[in-house]
Amino acid sequence: MYEKTVAELSRALHARELSSVELTQAYLRRIKQFNSQLNAYITVTEAQALASARAADVALANGRAGPLTGIPLAHKDIFCTAGVKTSCGSKMLDNFIAPYDATCVARLAAAGMVMLGKTNMDEFAMGSSNETSYYGPVKNPWDLTTVPGGSSGGSAAVVAARLAPAATGTDTGGSIRQPAALVGITGLKPTYGRVSRYGMIAFASSLDQAGPMTRSAEDAAMLLQAMAGFDPKDSTSIEVAVPDYQASLNNSLQGLKIGLPKEYFGAGLDSAIATVIEAALEEYRRLGAELIEISLPNSHLAVPTYYVIAPAECSSNLSRFDGVRFGHRCSNPVNLEDLYQRSRAEGFGAEVQRRIMVGTYVLSAGYYDAYYLKAQQVRRLITQDFAAAFKQVDLIAGPAAPSIAFKLGEKSDDPVTMYLSDIYRHGA
Repeated sequence: MYEKTVAELSRALHARELSSVELTQAYLRRIKQFNSQLNAYITVTEAQALASARAADVALANGRAGPLTGIPLAHKDIFCTAGVKTSCGSKMLDNFIAPYDATCVARLAAAGMVMLGKTNMDEFAMGSSNETSYYGPVKNPWDLTTVPGGSSGGSAAVVAARLAPAATGTDTGGSIRQPAALVGITGLKPTYGRVSRYGMIAFASSLDQAGPMTRSAEDAAMLLQAMAGFDPKDSTSIEVAVPDYQASLNNSLQGLKIGLPKEYFGAGLDSAIATVIEAALEEYRRLGAELIEISLPNSHLAVPTYYVIAPAECSSNLSRFDGVRFGHRCSNPVNLEDLYQRSRAEGFGAEVQRRIMVGTYVLSAGYYDAYYLKAQQVRRLITQDFAAAFKQVDLIAGPAAPSIAFKLGEKSDDPVTMYLSDIYRHGA
């Protein structure tokens, strides 16, 4: 049953070929067997999962079940889950028990899904390899010596290793798309505002977005159907009707215009990745799509722009973690300043501290205009490039990463190289 997709499991549950309790127990056994090798789960909620599965079976028996009822899933540990630890991969929140559910968690629960646990992640979603987590690195299920990508590396790993049929992730600058690519699953970053950010611990508020991580486009559509929609608790949520995402899955590609940015297919792209992409594009062409070369002339500025804006917003968002209200608190502070300094120094890891310092610097009075304001102006230029491209084509295709999964520890001491590997993702 581990090889079945969400859609296949849904059909099996509704046909009463298996129960949600049986399915949940099977995944819990598999987690116990393999999680110690992968380090993909931070918290496993066994008792809660079995209780939810029993409730799902009652709904299925009474004919009150939806397409997702009884299906297990895992949540990235960035989403608040009532009564369950929500650590965001950080020592700062190691003992934080969320008092409420994030909207996206609540909506999937309302759809009948069964939470298996919370997945490992780069600390506060800052990283591209899942090596910055306070709980240790996650390993790629296909090669335990390599990274699964980040920051949603735990969610990617549990889906790829069949420790859950689906998971939630978040994407600020590629944190769903890159790990999905490195472990061979489907990951979707929805349009900003489509999925509520309420209850999702903030990194860079103008960029963060929640999305599904699954093994097929059909599964991603099923989860997004439940996750999407206006939420009055999120001021950035868009009040636009949610379409039927599954309705167009089998549409013909005849006449579909696919844009290929020339900037994405030059030097720096691993030849093995280029070969696979070319084969996929040829299949699209065979099915009737039209491939059109386009240009995104400011795409080379996406990485430096991101690494000004995102740290600036991170510096502001993480200022709330000061050891006073919640989060790690240092022992025996001598005064308020000592409490702030030691609580944050002890609670945050090196990468988070680095980005806070960069963000504070670019927001400072002497450098705001030179860095932050200019980055926002360049962001507008990049947006205009995409808007112009979409006047020519229906969609844009490109690589999610310039290389295949790299070795654990290979880039952890070279943050600039790690940042540059994000080149294809920051535009979105």
